[in-house]
Amino acid sequence: MTPNLVSDVVRPVPAGGYGGSVSARLHELGVEGWQRAVSHPMVLEIAAGTLPHERFRHYFEQNNAYLEEYARAISAIAAKAPDRQALEVLGGSLIQILEVELPANRDFLARLGGDPTAERGVATMEPTTLSYTRHLLAAAALGDTATGLAAMLPCQWSYGDIGASIAGAKPEDPIYADWIAIFADPAYAELVARTTALIDRLALPGEEQFRRLQAIFDASTRYEVAFWDMAYDPSWSSPPA
Repeated sequence: MTPNLVSDVVRPVPAGGYGGSVSARLHELGVEGWQRAVSHPMVLEIAAGTLPHERFRHYFEQNNAYLEEYARAISAIAAKAPDRQALEVLGGSLIQILEVELPANRDFLARLGGDPTAERGVATMEPTTLSYTRHLLAAAALGDTATGLAAMLPCQWSYGDIGASIAGAKPEDPIYADWIAIFADPAYAELVARTTALIDRLALPGEEQFRRLQAIFDASTRYEVAFWDMAYDPSWSSPPA
């Protein structure tokens, strides 16, 4: 049976409401899954520099394929951008993937003994990677700009939180130190701030719209946890129910 990553049961909003921005409410309602993602054992081992190289290599093999599809999803969201400011924010996210993260990921893969030139795509994806990328592309293609942002945000935002939380780690292995530096960079935090501000501006008012965004956002958060699980233990390859 296919696991249902988008729960049919949406947590109720308390009578008094949560207040604050749309992004803050999404984050607060999904905090349990969020904490599982940003404090995953693999993240902690990266910070300590104790993660076996073969596990990190497997992560990059899958993440290179994932990031290419993530870039396509951003492009699809940008195609629906309602104004120049939204285009600029989404363009910045696309540049981050194409000019920073993908080249860095290929470099990390080479440093870990992998082949950065190998063809990657659907044929080489683990089930989790395939499911996550199809979720992103579907939200980007079928939803409005805010819906696409709700799907892409947990990846970008959680890595920003991870970078901030382990910024002070000083692993001796330069591979781990260099990876931390990418997401601990203040410029990355600014990128996240611009994206969260964009969804706050573009999300339509009303609880019905918010609940749709919440379901998409929560699904992406669960996929983030599933991706870490898959990378941490290569024998585990299917997302949780």
